[in-house]
Formats: sequence, C-alpha cells, structure tokens
Amino acid sequence: MTDFTEYRPLMFSIAYRMTGSVADAEDIVQEAFLRLTRTLHEGTVVDNPKAFLATITTRLAITHQTSARVRRESYVGPWLPEPLMESAEPDPADHAEMSDSLSMAFLVLLESLAPTERAVFLLREVFGYDYGEIARFTGKSEANCRQILARARRHIDERGRPRFEASRAESEEVARRFFAAVDGGDLESLLELLAPDVVAIGDGGGKAWALGKPLSGRDRVARLFVGLFRRALKERARIERAWVNGQPAALAYDLDDRLVAVIVLDITDGTVQAIRSVVNPDKLDHLGPVSDMARRASKDLACRPWLPTSRRKQRRTRWSRASPARRTRGCANC
Repeated sequence: MTDFTEYRPLMFSIAYRMTGSVADAEDIVQEAFLRLTRTLHEGTVVDNPKAFLATITTRLAITHQTSARVRRESYVGPWLPEPLMESAEPDPADHAEMSDSLSMAFLVLLESLAPTERAVFLLREVFGYDYGEIARFTGKSEANCRQILARARRHIDERGRPRFEASRAESEEVARRFFAAVDGGDLESLLELLAPDVVAIGDGGGKAWALGKPLSGRDRVARLFVGLFRRALKERARIERAWVNGQPAALAYDLDDRLVAVIVLDITDGTVQAIRSVVNPDKLDHLGPVSDMARRASKDLACRPWLPTSRRKQRRTRWSRASPARRTRGCANC
C-alpha cells in the first residue's frame, strides 16, 4: 500500500470537499486504500491505481453524503465545515483556484447540491477531469454527467458563488487590523473594516454556546465581537493567527492552551464580508485538546461555562430571591 500513498493528497482533496469533514475524509481515504489492497490480494490487476482510488473515493463520498444530508436536517443551528488548517492538505490545495474551493462559504454552498451533483461539479469544475473520467468515477453515462453538471452549475449560480478577489497580502492586512481592533476593544476601527451587510455565523452544534442563527449588520456584529473578546480576555484567553480553509483566521485558546474556537474571515474589496466561528467541540478535536470554556453544560447541571453576552441584569422575582442559583461541585465556573 505504501506504493500508492502518493495519491493520498488527491483522495483527501476529493473526500474533504465532498463531506466538509476532516475525520470523515480521512476515513474514506483509509477505506479506499483498504479496498485497493483487498482487490490486489484477490489477484485482480489494477492498470491505473490513481483512477481506481479516485473512483472508490468518489463513490464512498457520495454514499456518505446521502446519509449525512439526512443527519444535517436535525443539526442544531447553522452548519459549518470542520476547519482545515493550511498545512493539512498537501499539493492540490496549493493552487489559488483550488484554495478558493476550500473556503467555508463554498463548502456550505455545496451542501445545496445532491451528492452526485456535488461529485460531478467538483470533479469537473475543481479537479478538471473530462466527462469520460467523471462517468467512470460516478458510474453514470457521459451524457448524464453533462446534464448533472448543467443542473449543478445552475443551482450554484442561483445562490451566488463566493468570490475572494483580495490578494493574500491584502487579506492578511485586513485580518491583522480586524483582530487588533476586537482585541483592543476599538469599536470605531472595527466598524471601518466591516462591510455594511457583514454577517456573523456560529456553529456550536448544540454542544457549545454559539449564535442560534446568523447575525447581520455592521453595528450589531461589531458590538458582538467586541463583547466576546472582552469576555475572553477576562478568562485570559488568547488568539493565534492562522490560515484556515484558504482564508485568514484565528484560533482562540484558553489559559491551558486548549482550543476554544476557530474564527474564519471572508474578505473582499478590503472589508470583512462574513465571520464564521466554529465552536462545536466535535469539529475541533482533530486540531488538538479542546477547551470547555464555550461548551454547553449537561442538562443535569445548573451551571454553564460562560455568562450571557447581554449586560442587562436578570429581573429578580420573589421566586429567584427565595431560590438562589444552584452551584455545581467541582465546576470552575461556579
């Protein structure tokens, strides 16, 4: 199997763009290698291992997405892909056009496609395969693949394909100023960096505190992030700049260097168009130890890791005066 590991970057590139999950992509790649090994042990001659592995990877990903779409219908809150650090995907993502197809906005857009549509669209538009190869990979006819691609393109165009025209240097500078502004509580500078219709999206998956639905508007988003970072500083959290899914980002860590959140910026025309925050611990554990700072407490606990962002004091009633808040033994937040 070591003779075929050179194809792993391609396989992972296909699987991750199909699933939006690092863990699921790794599982698909491993299963594809196992199937190749089993095929060779049975005495079957594989003339083109690269095409064989790409075919198995594509078909496994299509099968996976069929069940994943059902699961995501019951997902709590907005869904975002698992963050992919820049160095995690070798060669294929190094090209600019490939990097754009890694963006969270693009991967979320692909969720609107049926699994086979997604596969055909990616194989043609991102990986540049011809219709004959796509037909072999997906088990469809060439004519059918052309129809599927036309339908997928129409779907994508109707929803608006994300555009990221800023150079890496420009994106780096805007991101640097953004995180400096929120870290310093500089609301005026932050407002200058945000697009008027900027949107903030959080993915907690019901397991961590996050926005229940997207928040839009320059003023509202600015005040939200200034408040969040002010609270994070009180908890002695820190941020570390990075590139995630081909976009400028920051990783937030707690005092014990455990990951709290990954914050990714969409930057176009010198302004931040969208801010995507992944705090679901299940989507962060492939990056290292995950903090409990933003995690939702279990239903049987009275505590919760962070206090609400609102400054308004809770109105005390005769019931709240008579029944003080319960404290949970052993909880650092109580």
